[in-house]
Amino acid sequence: MRIMVTGGAGFIGSALVRHLIEETEHEVLVFDKLTYAGTLTSLERVAASPRHRFTKADICDRASVETALSDFRPDRIYHLAAESHVDRSITGAADFMSTNVMGTFNLLECARRYWTGLNGAAKRDFRFLHVSTDEVYGSLGAEGLFTETTPYDPSSPYAASKAASDHLAIAWGRTYGLPTVVSNCSNNYGPYHFPEKLIPLVILNALHGKPLPVYGDGSNVRDWLYVEDHARALHLIASEGRLGETYNVGGRNERRNIEVVRTICAILDRLAPKKHAHADLITFVTDRPGHDARYAIDATKLETELGWRARESFETGIEKTVAWYLANETWWRPLRDKVYAGERLGVLAAEGTTR
Repeated sequence: MRIMVTGGAGFIGSALVRHLIEETEHEVLVFDKLTYAGTLTSLERVAASPRHRFTKADICDRASVETALSDFRPDRIYHLAAESHVDRSITGAADFMSTNVMGTFNLLECARRYWTGLNGAAKRDFRFLHVSTDEVYGSLGAEGLFTETTPYDPSSPYAASKAASDHLAIAWGRTYGLPTVVSNCSNNYGPYHFPEKLIPLVILNALHGKPLPVYGDGSNVRDWLYVEDHARALHLIASEGRLGETYNVGGRNERRNIEVVRTICAILDRLAPKKHAHADLITFVTDRPGHDARYAIDATKLETELGWRARESFETGIEKTVAWYLANETWWRPLRDKVYAGERLGVLAAEGTTR
């Protein structure tokens, strides 16, 4: 098959592309704008493959999308291109609306016209996988899990933009018959994660002796999913998932943020010891606006219908992740030096640090 992956140079997208090139025989076109969070160095492992192609382009650019579709003739589109950092959405929501909402609309429209022009098996077997987040569901209390039928209740501009894009994908399936399927995942982590996100930020700040910022009191809970487990799930959902359905992807690894940070510190104390304990760098900072208390995914539908299971527990996955960052400074150093140095993002007026 020929699979077009939008956002394929990003964190989750590049993991999916590496999986497709290394574990399948499919041809892959990476379609990526290469924003600050997208880097071709995440694809170096597979860049030389004759089954890998790359196009630098924006999903908001209709002509570029149409050209890619007509030239590559994909059997599937895996749509991962998105602005994805909640903190950035707080002070820069316009980019999220443009890419996540209007970009998805443009991609769906181009895909619809392309699919309409297909015939026979090519039209019957075409798939459009829209990849989203559990943040669309809002916040959970101390009990319960997000399921595929949980009402949407987004709290941040990022979550709202992804909720809108989910609804667009579903509507294009219902109205126009476009063969769509949607996935919503919990927090991803693993190799090649851009340094603005919690886990790589903590790892790199700790290595540099900088404060390790924890929002509020660190009690916010997230369900953590190793990115390579997610990549396997996405290809499985597109291959075997029922059209028009949503599948939640979660690792069943709930942790409080402060637990995540302390776990990383303990691993670094062992693998990269310093004169001080890394946990001494933990700094509690003013919570971000609209910070959801708890996310937790019920992945039963994916597990029972399609037979997927997460291979990594949080303990095994976080150990691999810390070790990867220690061994791959050549990947993260240019990003840390030239793109994002670890400063706090999404700060509104009068916010600061507390101890």
